[in-house]
Amino acid sequence: MTQPAYIFMDFDGVTHPWGEVEDFRCLPLIEAVVRDYEETRIVIASDWRVLFSLSKLVGRFSEDLRPRVAGATPHLIPKHGSELYGLREREAMAWLGQHVPDVHSASWCALDDAPGNWLTRSRLLLTDFKRGFTDEDAGALRRMLDGFRSGTPRPAVPRPSFLRRA
Repeated sequence: MTQPAYIFMDFDGVTHPWGEVEDFRCLPLIEAVVRDYEETRIVIASDWRVLFSLSKLVGRFSEDLRPRVAGATPHLIPKHGSELYGLREREAMAWLGQHVPDVHSASWCALDDAPGNWLTRSRLLLTDFKRGFTDEDAGALRRMLDGFRSGTPRPAVPRPSFLRRA
């Protein structure tokens, strides 16, 4: 059995473009990738987790994938503004600490449009907030999940095309 792989997932800027209709139009593409990796579990790391119940958030996913939503990260409240940088990653590590025997060997990645939320850039699949999750992102996520399957400790994620210089 392959070790579980956890995807810490933001919503705005990932499942749909940020600032547009919250229609989750990109979620089917994410789900298509997840279906090919039975060991993959989704953990909601979006701010939506403090606004809506977990059952309401899980209801956004296709019925066959709902059992693979493993929960939501805890909401940590920073005491100082400097603690905002990397906050989502700290919340993800807190969740892993409660759910896996060895956080340091856990297979995990993040889908987010805000790079400041994550310190471990090799585990971040950065989406373009104007487009949400794209076919290019799907390929990068597949490579990352393939890396976890093969035992690559920190799969390389190419720099997103929207950040490359022409």
